[in-house]
Amino acid sequence: MSDNLYKQFFDGFSANIEKPFLVTDTEQSVDYSTVDAESARFAQALTALGAEQGDRITVQVEKSVEMLWLYLGCLRAGLVFHPLNTAYQTGELNYFVENAAPRVIICASDSLAQMAELGKKHGVDHVLSLDAEGSGSLIDYVKDYPAEFTTVDSEADDTAALLYSSGTTGVPKGIMLTHGNLATNARTLCEVWGFRNDDILLHALPIFHVHGLFVALGCVLLSGASMRWLESYKAKTVLENLPKCTVMMGVPTYYTRLLALDNFTAEDCLNIRLFVSGSAPLLSETFEQFESRTGHRILERYGMTETNMNSSNPLEGERRPGSVGLPLPGVQIRVVNGQGEVLGVNSVGAVQVKGKNVFKAYWQLPEKTAEDFTEDGFFDTGDQGRFDDDGYLFIVGREKDMVISGGLNIYPKEIELVIDDIDGVIESAVIGVPHDDFGEGLVGVVVGESSLEQAIIGTVRASLAAYKVPKKLVFVEELPRNAMGKVQKNVLREQNKMLLKKRG
Repeated sequence: MSDNLYKQFFDGFSANIEKPFLVTDTEQSVDYSTVDAESARFAQALTALGAEQGDRITVQVEKSVEMLWLYLGCLRAGLVFHPLNTAYQTGELNYFVENAAPRVIICASDSLAQMAELGKKHGVDHVLSLDAEGSGSLIDYVKDYPAEFTTVDSEADDTAALLYSSGTTGVPKGIMLTHGNLATNARTLCEVWGFRNDDILLHALPIFHVHGLFVALGCVLLSGASMRWLESYKAKTVLENLPKCTVMMGVPTYYTRLLALDNFTAEDCLNIRLFVSGSAPLLSETFEQFESRTGHRILERYGMTETNMNSSNPLEGERRPGSVGLPLPGVQIRVVNGQGEVLGVNSVGAVQVKGKNVFKAYWQLPEKTAEDFTEDGFFDTGDQGRFDDDGYLFIVGREKDMVISGGLNIYPKEIELVIDDIDGVIESAVIGVPHDDFGEGLVGVVVGESSLEQAIIGTVRASLAAYKVPKKLVFVEELPRNAMGKVQKNVLREQNKMLLKKRG
């Protein structure tokens, strides 16, 4: 029996193949028979380009229905789907293309010249375009292929997707997620969140990372449910669509922006059975305000690119504000001290995870893979946490320097390397501080003259994705350091904790 993820999706929806799979915000309806036909067409076209099982397909495009066919077509053909944030700039893209060594690149039309140049530089023969409205050279090419394809037999351990984390050293790591990783986790989430084929998910998430691509889509496809498919998150559009849905998934920012609407009331949520939040910590005050306004207690869960979902507050039972809930079935989570000894309840330590949800390895980094796994097979998440007396997990911080802003992971080292290379900058430290909308916002603390501010912002904006640009720069004579000479970012965070908070 094939462990191909698409085959498992097909088993989930084939009994109701004529029902709607999604309805767009322009009321375009797409049924499940189209899912099967179009994914077959894309699989045919990609293999005709010479893509073979295990080859990477690099994709940097805006959210669209056609991108779904591309993703599912990759699964069917045994290819490795490699999605990239649309905000990435030339320097970042150069690294990803060189490192992933794809067989095909798919990008927006306005990026075609740039991507073709990168493709030529790194030996990629095929660079095609796909735009948000569903046009482009890829679509022109695909339309001539038949809507039939025999899904490739894939093993559970075969890589299905390659996603990159930002690197603590400034070098992103490729995370190899297998058909087994994605199928196991999606099946577990369908069970613990009670997904049914009559559910309608409000999908406003991007689909270049785990939350929108694997969590949301996996639950829908495996259960044969439907979606209201929004091209992006706009609070007013979400509010208009809520009454037509039964489930909503989002990052905390989605919920704070709904609460900011005066006309958002409990009546808008009458058909919703479940609100899910993830990708960043949900503030207890947001949890409580949302319950007060709507009567719904948001279900918070805990996951990461390397592991998909690890824990969740219960569907039936107490959802504790500030907690990411209980370990999912089949997932082991432990909290250990610096010597690797398991700690008791209410003791803070390093969070480690083990299960079929955990990624296979880092792409071409065997030493780093070995470093991040323990001898008994647990993955060291880099998060700090504790269990309470009832087994609920609380994430209290991060060992690594990562900042989560608006649900996006940002590693300051990558930004610091850009800033430090600017003439006149002696050194810098980038930190995350509380932000009312994004949860955390970036502040750059720079040793250098304040006259450098515009040069720094301009250089970072030209070098990195827009969400990595600091929202504020602070100029100082020196950075605080401990006795070992390490920059004390905890001191900087405390000093600047109110810098991005709204006053009054």
